[in-house]
Amino acid sequence: MTARTARIGLGIAALAVALVGCASTPATTGGTSTAPSDDETTEIEVDAAWLDEGRMIGLVTWGSSSCVPTAGETAMLDNGALVVELIEVEGDTPCTADQAPRVTLVGVPEAVDPTQDLEIEVTGEGIVGDTDLEGVPGLDPTNTAAEYAPSAGWTDEDGVFALLTWGSSTCAPVISGVAPTAADEVTVTFETPPADQVCTMDMAPRATLAFVEGLEAEDSITAVLDGDEFAGTRIPIYGSN
Repeated sequence: MTARTARIGLGIAALAVALVGCASTPATTGGTSTAPSDDETTEIEVDAAWLDEGRMIGLVTWGSSSCVPTAGETAMLDNGALVVELIEVEGDTPCTADQAPRVTLVGVPEAVDPTQDLEIEVTGEGIVGDTDLEGVPGLDPTNTAAEYAPSAGWTDEDGVFALLTWGSSTCAPVISGVAPTAADEVTVTFETPPADQVCTMDMAPRATLAFVEGLEAEDSITAVLDGDEFAGTRIPIYGSN
């Protein structure tokens, strides 16, 4: 395991704790507390994973676990590279003062072929970053049968994958455990939501990160979703571990 992979694993654990009990974590007001000045440009760490048959990308950056940046309205191709603008949370929104990996969902232009490698360039207020996302054979953005279905994709870091589910935007599922259950299988267990939980009746994409150790296979790994409304759902994790 690399040092950065270990840090991601710890960051995901910290993110889970923050989501469950963020009241115990110091917060700042109006997005991140370490924003660069107008004259500075900070290079940030970026990672990515294919999701939704290649119709989406999960873009991984680091920052406050409770204030995930959003992507600009349109991600564009520029000389073969996908350029994504990240927009940080602004205004009076309180943000936890932690450093955790977060997933920003990015819609992929129709001209992008997810079976081919893709260069991604990230821009934003005072930030730049880039990463290369390997193509995955078999991904088909025209596969309408897979719309609104859960999906998952490996990042470049060992054992770290992004997971996409669909449902209420205000009641995203919370992962309580991730563990290998076979050489080529990992089980993702979700917490049971409170019986009195009130959720909006929309259908929105929700993304999170999962970290697992101990898988023997590198390709063709299946994620088994357990708990919440996903019990028994089996999905391939795109790419290679």
